[in-house]
Amino acid sequence: MRSTQAVVPPLLPTATRAQATAILGAMRAIAAAGRAPSAAAERSVRAAARHIFGDAALADATGATLRPAVGAGSPLATTAVQILAVMVLVDGTIEAARVAALRTQATALGVTAPYLDLLDALVAGRRDEALAEMTRVNMDSVTNAPWPGGDINAWLLPYRGDGADPALAARFAALGALPPETIGHALWAHFRDNGYAFPGEPDGLNAAFSLPHDTVHVLTGYDTKPAGEILTSTFTAAMHPIHPIEGHVLPAIVSWHVGARINEVAKDATGALDVEEVWRAWAAGAAARIDTFAPGWSFWSIAAEPLAGLRTRSGLPAEGLAEAGQ
Repeated sequence: MRSTQAVVPPLLPTATRAQATAILGAMRAIAAAGRAPSAAAERSVRAAARHIFGDAALADATGATLRPAVGAGSPLATTAVQILAVMVLVDGTIEAARVAALRTQATALGVTAPYLDLLDALVAGRRDEALAEMTRVNMDSVTNAPWPGGDINAWLLPYRGDGADPALAARFAALGALPPETIGHALWAHFRDNGYAFPGEPDGLNAAFSLPHDTVHVLTGYDTKPAGEILTSTFTAAMHPIHPIEGHVLPAIVSWHVGARINEVAKDATGALDVEEVWRAWAAGAAARIDTFAPGWSFWSIAAEPLAGLRTRSGLPAEGLAEAGQ
């Protein structure tokens, strides 16, 4: 998958130089907890300077004194700790020293959040507990309602047996007749090219998840390989900020970078985090003027729109964030 050259507005354009250098320094310090920072960690900090703050010259920041610059309990403090959480996992491992360093920073900034508890659970060996909680909050976010529990795989694959919905499958198949430049045709091609069953067919994913999720793939251009799925989840977290870290970013990185399988549909992989592009995906999601997971959002109302125009109207580059098919 190759990124486009389109410029995305930085995530935190109003941060002062002191705030930016403090956050970047803290990122580097988190990566250095218990070991020397890896090459991947250094690349990630340098990319963060560009995509979070819009100034690559800040990338050499050192030190980790966040509280005086950021302010305890501020919205910027909340975002800073979220950014640091990604740095904990940047090398595809969950290490006690990094998790402890993150917790120290969060406490100093007055930040409490579920993802901090989940990282504590993972490093303490309570993996099943942490994965179950990530599943629950992900479903809360996806459905915009408290998840009642039950078999997540059954919810994701509801059309098997007596659940088949031929009329729904036919509606998806009909998208192929739309003009090639439309988002409807692009979604149809996304299913065809990936060998996916349509929602309504026995092996199709639940349309309540598939439509908003696969629309993000089409809008961004991110593919469905593990690296693309992490970027899609990161974009989604910023676009639809309900349980963004514990419900989207953390499960994606744990699934496809650390290699812990959360459910059978998603499967797992290792080493798939694009440590540079992840910050651009985050910034793009935050700038987006569309939320495909919002209550009442309807794909069918935009299916005939030209994809490039819809991207522009939604605050995205007309060419997307990645070149489809690369």
